[in-house]
Amino acid sequence: MCDQIPAVILAGGLSSRMGGGDKGLLPLGDTTLLGQVIDRLRPQVCEIVLNANGDASRFDSYALPVVADGIADYAGPLAGVLAGMDWAAARGATHIVSVAADTPFFPTDLVARLVQGRGDAAIALAASMDPKRGQVRQPTFGLWPVALRDDLRAALQDGLRKVVIWTDRHGTAEVLFDGYEVEPFFNVNTPGDLAKARNMAASLEGTT
Repeated sequence: MCDQIPAVILAGGLSSRMGGGDKGLLPLGDTTLLGQVIDRLRPQVCEIVLNANGDASRFDSYALPVVADGIADYAGPLAGVLAGMDWAAARGATHIVSVAADTPFFPTDLVARLVQGRGDAAIALAASMDPKRGQVRQPTFGLWPVALRDDLRAALQDGLRKVVIWTDRHGTAEVLFDGYEVEPFFNVNTPGDLAKARNMAASLEGTT
């Protein structure tokens, strides 16, 4: 049982803009996108579960439990959050943190700041600054109360797919992450993004 907060890595998407397959298994530096995410996340939480669909054995080398979506037809990141909530509930956890498997530079203080920034809200979502749009939410990076899992399940079964529509129904705090050397929530969707991520990783290695 976790005495602290566990986490779910969301890797259940179709990766259509990357040509299919598992983005998380693509090489990045001396590891993979998923390996980088695990390395950043592991010191921040007590346990990690991977949300992915299909044959779980392809992730055997990461030695993580794998849970599939319980909602059919690739219902989006909320289905992965729900799978993580159900897994966490079985461990007696009251909350779970979610991160995306294709976002390798998220903050190393993500969890602590989400917990601190949640205040009296039910949910905390990470946010970042965009030069054109201002403060924008990062809906795959959040702190979620396990007690809301039945509400989320019902919403997904009713056809809801957009994260912020559901979070706006509940008290949700936005926690701003700003001032980092590289864009903390840069995510890899295309081959061009992967090339950029490799350059970003190399630049970070050059500063250490």
